[in-house]
Amino acid sequence: MIVILGGGPAGRLAGVRLASAGKEVTLIERGGIGGQCLHFGCMPVCALNDVARHVQAAGTFRNLGIVDSVPEVNFPALLREMQKVQETIASVLDKETRDAGAEIVYGREGRFDGKQVILGDEKLEADAVILSTGSRPAIPTIPGISTRGVYTPHTLHNMDRLPEKLAIIGGGIMAAEFAFIFSCFGSRVTILSRSRFLKNLDEHLRKHAVRELSGADIREGTDLLSVEGENRNLRLSLKTMGGADALDCDAVLIAAGLTPNSEMLDGISKRKNGEVIVDEFMRTDVPCVYACGDVTGPPFLTPVARQQGIIAADNILGKHRKMDYAAIPQSLNLGYELAFCSDDSPGAKPLVIPGPAGPGTFWEVPTSNTGLAKIMVGADGSISSICSASPGGGLIASYMAFLMKHHFTVHDFEDFIEVHPSTDGVYGLAKYASEILKKRGSR
Repeated sequence: MIVILGGGPAGRLAGVRLASAGKEVTLIERGGIGGQCLHFGCMPVCALNDVARHVQAAGTFRNLGIVDSVPEVNFPALLREMQKVQETIASVLDKETRDAGAEIVYGREGRFDGKQVILGDEKLEADAVILSTGSRPAIPTIPGISTRGVYTPHTLHNMDRLPEKLAIIGGGIMAAEFAFIFSCFGSRVTILSRSRFLKNLDEHLRKHAVRELSGADIREGTDLLSVEGENRNLRLSLKTMGGADALDCDAVLIAAGLTPNSEMLDGISKRKNGEVIVDEFMRTDVPCVYACGDVTGPPFLTPVARQQGIIAADNILGKHRKMDYAAIPQSLNLGYELAFCSDDSPGAKPLVIPGPAGPGTFWEVPTSNTGLAKIMVGADGSISSICSASPGGGLIASYMAFLMKHHFTVHDFEDFIEVHPSTDGVYGLAKYASEILKKRGSR
Protein backbone atom coordinates (compact mmCIF):
# COMPACT_ATOMS: atom_id res chain seq x y z
CA MET A 1 0.00 0.00 0.00
CA ILE A 2 1.05 3.59 -0.70
CA VAL A 3 0.07 6.19 1.92
CA ILE A 4 -0.16 9.83 0.90
CA LEU A 5 -0.43 12.66 3.44
CA GLY A 6 -2.26 15.57 1.84
CA GLY A 7 -4.77 15.80 -1.01
CA GLY A 8 -3.63 19.01 -2.69
CA PRO A 9 -2.36 19.15 -6.28
CA ALA A 10 0.83 17.18 -5.48
CA GLY A 11 -0.67 14.42 -3.36
CA ARG A 12 -3.83 14.00 -5.41
CA LEU A 13 -2.01 13.70 -8.74
CA ALA A 14 0.43 11.23 -7.19
CA GLY A 15 -2.50 9.20 -5.86
CA VAL A 16 -4.27 9.15 -9.22
CA ARG A 17 -1.05 8.14 -10.97
CA LEU A 18 -0.34 5.29 -8.57
CA ALA A 19 -3.89 4.01 -8.33
CA SER A 20 -4.24 4.05 -12.13
CA ALA A 21 -1.15 1.85 -12.25
CA GLY A 22 -2.85 -0.69 -9.99
CA LYS A 23 -1.34 0.29 -6.65
CA GLU A 24 -3.38 0.32 -3.45
CA VAL A 25 -3.46 3.97 -2.37
CA THR A 26 -4.73 5.61 0.80
CA LEU A 27 -4.84 9.40 0.67
CA ILE A 28 -5.30 11.24 3.98
CA GLU A 29 -6.71 14.77 3.80
CA ARG A 30 -7.63 16.72 6.92
CA GLY A 31 -9.54 19.43 5.04
CA GLY A 32 -10.89 19.44 1.51
CA ILE A 33 -9.41 17.77 -1.53
CA GLY A 34 -7.75 20.19 -3.92
CA GLY A 35 -5.61 21.76 -1.21
CA GLN A 36 -4.64 25.40 -1.05
CA CYS A 37 -5.08 25.92 -4.80
CA LEU A 38 -8.82 25.20 -4.74
CA HIS A 39 -9.78 26.49 -1.32
CA PHE A 40 -7.50 29.46 -0.57
CA GLY A 41 -5.27 30.28 -3.53
CA CYS A 42 -5.64 30.01 -7.28
CA MET A 43 -9.38 29.42 -7.53
CA PRO A 44 -10.51 32.14 -5.08
CA VAL A 45 -8.20 34.61 -6.81
CA CYS A 46 -9.73 33.59 -10.17
CA ALA A 47 -13.25 34.01 -8.80
CA LEU A 48 -12.59 37.40 -7.23
CA ASN A 49 -10.54 38.60 -10.18
CA ASP A 50 -13.32 37.74 -12.66
CA VAL A 51 -15.66 40.07 -10.79
CA ALA A 52 -12.98 42.75 -10.40
CA ARG A 53 -12.30 42.75 -14.14
CA HIS A 54 -16.04 43.03 -14.81
CA VAL A 55 -16.24 46.12 -12.61
CA GLN A 56 -13.09 47.57 -14.17
CA ALA A 57 -14.42 47.04 -17.69
CA ALA A 58 -17.72 48.68 -16.75
CA GLY A 59 -15.74 51.68 -15.48
CA THR A 60 -13.93 51.97 -18.81
CA PHE A 61 -17.20 51.83 -20.75
CA ARG A 62 -18.80 54.39 -18.45
CA ASN A 63 -15.92 56.80 -18.94
CA LEU A 64 -16.41 56.46 -22.70
CA GLY A 65 -20.14 57.10 -22.37
CA ILE A 66 -21.07 53.62 -23.57
CA VAL A 67 -22.80 52.51 -20.36
CA ASP A 68 -24.43 54.61 -17.67
CA SER A 69 -23.09 53.12 -14.44
CA VAL A 70 -20.66 50.77 -12.76
CA PRO A 71 -22.20 47.90 -10.72
CA GLU A 72 -21.57 47.62 -7.00
CA VAL A 73 -20.25 44.35 -5.60
CA ASN A 74 -22.37 42.40 -3.12
CA PHE A 75 -19.36 41.03 -1.28
CA PRO A 76 -21.13 38.51 1.01
CA ALA A 77 -23.01 37.12 -2.02
CA LEU A 78 -19.74 36.90 -3.94
CA LEU A 79 -18.09 34.82 -1.20
CA ARG A 80 -21.19 32.65 -0.82
CA GLU A 81 -21.50 31.86 -4.54
CA MET A 82 -17.75 31.34 -4.84
CA GLN A 83 -17.90 28.69 -2.13
CA LYS A 84 -20.66 26.85 -3.99
CA VAL A 85 -18.47 26.61 -7.08
CA GLN A 86 -15.51 25.47 -4.98
CA GLU A 87 -17.67 22.70 -3.53
CA THR A 88 -18.63 21.62 -7.05
CA ILE A 89 -14.99 21.48 -8.11
CA ALA A 90 -14.09 19.52 -4.96
CA SER A 91 -16.77 16.94 -5.74
CA VAL A 92 -15.35 16.53 -9.24
CA LEU A 93 -11.81 16.05 -7.87
CA ASP A 94 -13.10 13.57 -5.28
CA LYS A 95 -14.85 11.48 -7.93
CA GLU A 96 -11.88 11.57 -10.28
CA THR A 97 -9.54 10.42 -7.50
CA ARG A 98 -11.84 7.64 -6.30
CA ASP A 99 -12.57 6.51 -9.86
CA ALA A 100 -8.83 6.05 -10.34
CA GLY A 101 -8.92 3.60 -7.43
CA ALA A 102 -7.57 5.64 -4.52
CA GLU A 103 -9.16 5.59 -1.08
CA ILE A 104 -9.62 9.02 0.55
CA VAL A 105 -9.73 9.51 4.31
CA TYR A 106 -11.14 12.96 5.16
CA GLY A 107 -11.11 14.99 8.34
CA ARG A 108 -8.11 13.40 10.00
CA GLU A 109 -4.53 14.63 10.18
CA GLY A 110 -1.91 11.96 9.77
CA ARG A 111 1.64 12.36 10.95
CA PHE A 112 4.93 10.75 10.06
CA ASP A 113 7.31 9.58 12.79
CA GLY A 114 10.32 8.86 10.62
CA LYS A 115 9.27 5.29 9.88
CA GLN A 116 5.55 5.20 9.17
CA VAL A 117 2.37 7.21 8.99
CA ILE A 118 0.31 7.39 12.17
CA LEU A 119 -3.40 8.11 11.95
CA GLY A 120 -4.78 8.64 15.43
CA ASP A 121 -3.64 5.56 17.36
CA GLU A 122 -3.22 3.49 14.21
CA LYS A 123 0.12 2.87 12.53
CA LEU A 124 -0.26 2.38 8.80
CA GLU A 125 2.01 -0.14 7.15
CA ALA A 126 3.09 1.09 3.74
CA ASP A 127 5.42 0.11 0.93
CA ALA A 128 6.05 3.80 0.27
CA VAL A 129 4.93 7.14 1.70
CA ILE A 130 4.39 10.47 -0.01
CA LEU A 131 4.44 13.60 2.16
CA SER A 132 2.47 16.40 0.50
CA THR A 133 1.14 18.36 3.46
CA GLY A 134 1.25 21.72 1.69
CA SER A 135 1.74 25.16 3.16
CA ARG A 136 -0.04 27.95 5.00
CA PRO A 137 0.20 31.75 5.05
CA ALA A 138 3.35 33.18 6.56
CA ILE A 139 2.23 35.41 9.43
CA PRO A 140 4.62 37.90 11.03
CA THR A 141 5.15 37.55 14.77
CA ILE A 142 4.04 40.95 16.00
CA PRO A 143 1.72 42.22 18.76
CA GLY A 144 -1.95 42.22 17.82
CA ILE A 145 -1.62 40.11 14.68
CA SER A 146 -4.48 37.86 15.83
CA THR A 147 -6.83 40.82 16.34
CA ARG A 148 -10.30 40.54 14.78
CA GLY A 149 -10.21 42.20 11.40
CA VAL A 150 -6.83 40.74 10.44
CA TYR A 151 -7.25 38.16 7.67
CA THR A 152 -5.20 35.83 5.52
CA PRO A 153 -6.28 34.13 2.27
CA HIS A 154 -7.23 31.17 4.50
CA THR A 155 -9.64 33.25 6.58
CA LEU A 156 -10.89 35.65 3.92
CA HIS A 157 -14.21 33.79 3.81
CA ASN A 158 -14.89 35.21 7.30
CA MET A 159 -14.86 38.80 6.01
CA ASP A 160 -18.53 39.74 6.35
CA ARG A 161 -18.42 42.99 4.40
CA LEU A 162 -16.22 44.84 1.96
CA PRO A 163 -13.65 46.97 3.84
CA GLU A 164 -13.64 50.69 3.16
CA LYS A 165 -9.95 50.92 4.04
CA LEU A 166 -7.84 47.79 3.59
CA ALA A 167 -4.15 47.38 4.42
CA ILE A 168 -2.38 44.56 2.59
CA ILE A 169 0.84 43.25 4.14
CA GLY A 170 3.26 41.96 1.51
CA GLY A 171 5.09 43.03 -1.61
CA GLY A 172 4.86 40.03 -3.92
CA ILE A 173 2.44 38.53 -6.43
CA MET A 174 -0.15 37.54 -3.82
CA ALA A 175 -0.29 41.08 -2.41
CA ALA A 176 -0.55 42.59 -5.88
CA GLU A 177 -3.41 40.32 -6.94
CA PHE A 178 -5.50 41.07 -3.87
CA ALA A 179 -4.72 44.78 -4.14
CA PHE A 180 -6.11 44.84 -7.67
CA ILE A 181 -9.22 42.93 -6.63
CA PHE A 182 -10.14 45.07 -3.66
CA SER A 183 -9.27 48.33 -5.44
CA CYS A 184 -11.69 47.42 -8.21
CA PHE A 185 -14.32 46.54 -5.62
CA GLY A 186 -14.05 50.06 -4.21
CA SER A 187 -11.83 49.62 -1.15
CA ARG A 188 -9.11 52.17 -0.43
CA VAL A 189 -6.09 49.86 -0.51
CA THR A 190 -2.69 50.49 1.04
CA ILE A 191 0.09 48.00 0.27
CA LEU A 192 2.78 47.76 2.93
CA SER A 193 5.90 46.20 1.39
CA ARG A 194 9.05 45.63 3.45
CA SER A 195 11.28 46.03 0.40
CA ARG A 196 10.79 47.01 -3.23
CA PHE A 197 7.32 46.10 -4.46
CA LEU A 198 7.38 43.14 -6.91
CA LYS A 199 11.17 43.23 -6.72
CA ASN A 200 11.66 39.89 -8.48
CA LEU A 201 9.43 40.70 -11.46
CA ASP A 202 10.76 41.67 -14.88
CA GLU A 203 11.05 45.45 -14.86
CA HIS A 204 8.73 45.98 -17.83
CA LEU A 205 6.07 43.81 -16.23
CA ARG A 206 6.64 45.52 -12.90
CA LYS A 207 6.01 48.95 -14.40
CA HIS A 208 2.84 47.66 -16.01
CA ALA A 209 1.68 46.14 -12.72
CA VAL A 210 2.27 49.41 -10.86
CA ARG A 211 0.25 51.20 -13.53
CA GLU A 212 -2.63 48.74 -13.12
CA LEU A 213 -2.46 49.29 -9.36
CA SER A 214 -2.53 53.08 -9.61
CA GLY A 215 -5.64 53.09 -7.42
CA ALA A 216 -3.69 51.61 -4.51
CA ASP A 217 -1.20 53.37 -2.25
CA ILE A 218 2.03 51.36 -2.50
CA ARG A 219 4.42 51.99 0.39
CA GLU A 220 7.82 50.40 0.00
CA GLY A 221 10.37 49.96 2.78
CA THR A 222 7.61 49.69 5.38
CA ASP A 223 7.52 47.22 8.29
CA LEU A 224 4.41 46.41 10.32
CA LEU A 225 5.28 46.64 14.03
CA SER A 226 1.93 46.10 15.72
CA VAL A 227 -1.84 46.06 15.29
CA GLU A 228 -4.02 47.86 17.80
CA GLY A 229 -7.74 48.50 18.17
CA GLU A 230 -10.74 46.34 17.39
CA ASN A 231 -12.48 44.94 14.35
CA ARG A 232 -13.14 47.69 11.74
CA ASN A 233 -11.24 50.21 13.83
CA LEU A 234 -7.59 49.21 13.56
CA ARG A 235 -4.41 51.21 13.88
CA LEU A 236 -1.16 49.87 12.46
CA SER A 237 2.16 50.99 13.86
CA LEU A 238 4.73 51.13 11.09
CA LYS A 239 8.45 51.54 10.64
CA THR A 240 9.34 53.34 7.43
CA MET A 241 12.52 54.56 5.81
CA GLY A 242 11.67 57.97 7.23
CA GLY A 243 10.98 56.76 10.77
CA ALA A 244 7.79 55.82 12.63
CA ASP A 245 4.33 56.09 11.12
CA ALA A 246 0.77 54.87 11.68
CA LEU A 247 -2.10 53.80 9.46
CA ASP A 248 -5.80 53.54 10.31
CA CYS A 249 -7.90 50.93 8.52
CA ASP A 250 -10.89 48.70 9.07
CA ALA A 251 -9.27 45.45 7.85
CA VAL A 252 -5.85 43.94 7.25
CA LEU A 253 -5.01 41.21 4.77
CA ILE A 254 -1.72 39.36 5.26
CA ALA A 255 -0.37 38.33 1.86
CA ALA A 256 3.29 37.88 2.74
CA GLY A 257 4.01 34.47 1.28
CA LEU A 258 3.76 30.88 2.46
CA THR A 259 5.43 28.57 4.95
CA PRO A 260 5.51 24.74 4.79
CA ASN A 261 3.19 22.56 6.87
CA SER A 262 5.79 20.16 8.21
CA GLU A 263 5.35 20.17 11.99
CA MET A 264 3.68 16.76 11.79
CA LEU A 265 6.64 15.28 9.90
CA ASP A 266 9.46 13.91 12.04
CA GLY A 267 12.53 11.81 11.38
CA ILE A 268 13.33 13.39 8.01
CA SER A 269 15.74 16.15 7.07
CA LYS A 270 14.22 19.63 6.96
CA ARG A 271 15.61 23.10 6.54
CA LYS A 272 15.39 25.59 9.38
CA ASN A 273 12.24 27.08 7.88
CA GLY A 274 10.52 23.68 7.83
CA GLU A 275 10.98 22.79 4.15
CA VAL A 276 11.37 19.06 3.63
CA ILE A 277 14.61 18.34 1.78
CA VAL A 278 14.28 16.18 -1.34
CA ASP A 279 16.54 15.22 -4.22
CA GLU A 280 15.74 15.48 -7.94
CA PHE A 281 13.71 12.26 -7.69
CA MET A 282 11.54 13.79 -4.91
CA ARG A 283 13.09 11.38 -2.38
CA THR A 284 13.65 12.35 1.25
CA ASP A 285 16.59 10.94 3.22
CA VAL A 286 14.35 8.12 4.52
CA PRO A 287 14.11 5.14 2.15
CA CYS A 288 10.78 4.81 0.30
CA VAL A 289 9.59 8.17 1.62
CA TYR A 290 8.99 10.95 -0.88
CA ALA A 291 7.84 14.56 -0.54
CA CYS A 292 6.32 16.94 -3.07
CA GLY A 293 4.44 20.20 -3.38
CA ASP A 294 4.64 23.25 -1.14
CA VAL A 295 6.03 21.33 1.84
CA THR A 296 9.32 21.14 -0.09
CA GLY A 297 9.48 24.93 -0.47
CA PRO A 298 9.36 27.40 -3.38
CA PRO A 299 8.29 28.08 -6.06
CA PHE A 300 4.84 27.35 -4.50
CA LEU A 301 3.16 26.85 -7.89
CA THR A 302 0.31 24.43 -8.53
CA PRO A 303 1.68 23.08 -11.86
CA VAL A 304 5.06 22.48 -10.19
CA ALA A 305 3.37 20.66 -7.30
CA ARG A 306 1.41 18.49 -9.73
CA GLN A 307 4.55 17.60 -11.65
CA GLN A 308 6.44 16.83 -8.45
CA GLY A 309 3.62 14.49 -7.39
CA ILE A 310 3.76 12.71 -10.74
CA ILE A 311 7.57 12.41 -10.52
CA ALA A 312 7.32 10.95 -7.00
CA ALA A 313 4.67 8.47 -8.13
CA ASP A 314 6.65 7.43 -11.20
CA ASN A 315 9.75 6.78 -9.11
CA ILE A 316 7.71 4.61 -6.75
CA LEU A 317 6.65 2.74 -9.89
CA GLY A 318 10.32 2.27 -10.81
CA LYS A 319 10.49 4.71 -13.73
CA HIS A 320 13.51 6.69 -12.40
CA ARG A 321 12.36 10.19 -13.42
CA LYS A 322 13.97 13.48 -12.41
CA MET A 323 12.13 16.72 -11.68
CA ASP A 324 13.01 19.42 -14.22
CA TYR A 325 12.68 23.03 -13.06
CA ALA A 326 13.79 24.64 -16.33
CA ALA A 327 11.53 27.16 -18.08
CA ILE A 328 8.63 27.22 -15.61
CA PRO A 329 5.97 29.78 -16.64
CA GLN A 330 4.30 31.98 -14.05
CA SER A 331 1.58 34.60 -14.05
CA LEU A 332 0.40 37.59 -12.04
CA ASN A 333 -3.32 38.19 -12.58
CA LEU A 334 -4.47 41.80 -12.51
CA GLY A 335 -6.60 43.42 -15.22
CA TYR A 336 -4.37 41.53 -17.63
CA GLU A 337 -2.41 38.33 -17.11
CA LEU A 338 1.20 39.36 -16.54
CA ALA A 339 2.94 36.14 -17.47
CA PHE A 340 6.61 35.34 -17.78
CA CYS A 341 9.19 32.60 -18.19
CA SER A 342 12.97 32.82 -18.13
CA ASP A 343 16.01 30.56 -18.15
CA ASP A 344 18.35 33.47 -17.29
CA SER A 345 20.69 32.89 -20.22
CA PRO A 346 23.45 35.52 -20.37
CA GLY A 347 23.99 37.64 -23.46
CA ALA A 348 20.39 37.69 -24.67
CA LYS A 349 19.01 40.99 -25.95
CA PRO A 350 15.52 42.34 -25.25
CA LEU A 351 12.80 43.26 -27.72
CA VAL A 352 9.67 44.96 -26.35
CA ILE A 353 6.48 46.19 -28.04
CA PRO A 354 3.06 47.31 -26.85
CA GLY A 355 0.39 44.63 -26.96
CA PRO A 356 -1.81 44.61 -30.06
CA ALA A 357 -5.48 45.59 -29.99
CA GLY A 358 -7.83 42.65 -29.79
CA PRO A 359 -10.34 40.91 -27.54
CA GLY A 360 -10.03 42.51 -24.11
CA THR A 361 -7.68 45.32 -25.21
CA PHE A 362 -9.53 47.15 -28.01
CA TRP A 363 -11.11 49.69 -25.68
CA GLU A 364 -7.75 50.41 -23.99
CA VAL A 365 -6.21 51.84 -27.15
CA PRO A 366 -7.25 55.43 -26.22
CA THR A 367 -5.29 55.16 -22.96
CA SER A 368 -2.30 53.34 -24.54
CA ASN A 369 -2.81 50.49 -22.10
CA THR A 370 -2.94 47.47 -24.40
CA GLY A 371 -0.30 45.58 -22.44
CA LEU A 372 3.09 44.48 -23.74
CA ALA A 373 5.11 41.67 -25.23
CA LYS A 374 8.80 41.06 -24.59
CA ILE A 375 11.34 38.44 -25.55
CA MET A 376 15.03 37.99 -24.78
CA VAL A 377 16.90 36.57 -27.77
CA GLY A 378 20.40 35.17 -28.12
CA ALA A 379 22.67 35.71 -31.12
CA ASP A 380 21.79 32.21 -32.34
CA GLY A 381 18.07 32.92 -32.20
CA SER A 382 17.50 31.09 -28.94
CA ILE A 383 14.72 32.48 -26.74
CA SER A 384 15.80 32.85 -23.13
CA SER A 385 12.89 34.83 -21.73
CA ILE A 386 9.37 35.95 -22.60
CA CYS A 387 6.93 38.33 -20.94
CA SER A 388 3.34 39.03 -21.86
CA ALA A 389 0.88 41.47 -20.33
CA SER A 390 -2.36 40.65 -22.09
CA PRO A 391 -5.77 39.02 -21.53
CA GLY A 392 -4.26 35.66 -22.54
CA GLY A 393 -0.75 36.07 -21.18
CA GLY A 394 -0.87 32.87 -19.15
CA LEU A 395 -1.55 30.67 -22.17
CA ILE A 396 1.08 32.45 -24.21
CA ALA A 397 3.71 31.92 -21.50
CA SER A 398 2.76 28.27 -21.06
CA TYR A 399 3.28 27.34 -24.69
CA MET A 400 6.35 29.52 -25.09
CA ALA A 401 7.89 27.88 -22.01
CA PHE A 402 7.37 24.49 -23.65
CA LEU A 403 9.03 25.69 -26.86
CA MET A 404 11.92 27.18 -24.90
CA LYS A 405 12.45 23.92 -23.05
CA HIS A 406 12.62 22.10 -26.38
CA HIS A 407 15.08 24.65 -27.80
CA PHE A 408 12.88 26.27 -30.43
CA THR A 409 14.36 29.50 -31.79
CA VAL A 410 12.87 32.65 -33.28
CA HIS A 411 13.63 31.21 -36.72
CA ASP A 412 11.07 28.46 -36.10
CA PHE A 413 8.34 31.13 -36.23
CA GLU A 414 8.95 31.93 -39.90
CA ASP A 415 5.90 29.92 -41.01
CA PHE A 416 3.83 30.58 -37.90
CA ILE A 417 0.24 31.66 -38.67
CA GLU A 418 -1.69 33.14 -35.79
CA VAL A 419 -5.36 33.35 -34.94
CA HIS A 420 -6.65 36.86 -35.56
CA PRO A 421 -7.67 39.00 -33.79
CA SER A 422 -5.30 38.14 -30.98
CA THR A 423 -3.63 40.04 -28.17
CA ASP A 424 -0.43 37.99 -28.44
CA GLY A 425 2.52 40.11 -29.49
CA VAL A 426 5.15 37.49 -28.70
CA TYR A 427 4.94 35.63 -32.01
CA GLY A 428 5.38 38.93 -33.90
CA LEU A 429 8.46 39.75 -31.91
CA ALA A 430 9.88 36.30 -32.66
CA LYS A 431 9.38 36.83 -36.40
CA TYR A 432 10.91 40.30 -36.18
CA ALA A 433 13.92 39.02 -34.22
CA SER A 434 14.46 36.30 -36.82
CA GLU A 435 14.52 38.87 -39.62
CA ILE A 436 17.04 41.03 -37.74
CA LEU A 437 19.39 38.10 -37.07
CA LYS A 438 19.19 36.93 -40.68
CA LYS A 439 20.05 40.40 -41.96
CA ARG A 440 23.02 40.58 -39.61
CA GLY A 441 24.18 37.15 -40.75
CA SER A 442 24.02 38.13 -44.41
CA ARG A 443 26.31 41.11 -43.98
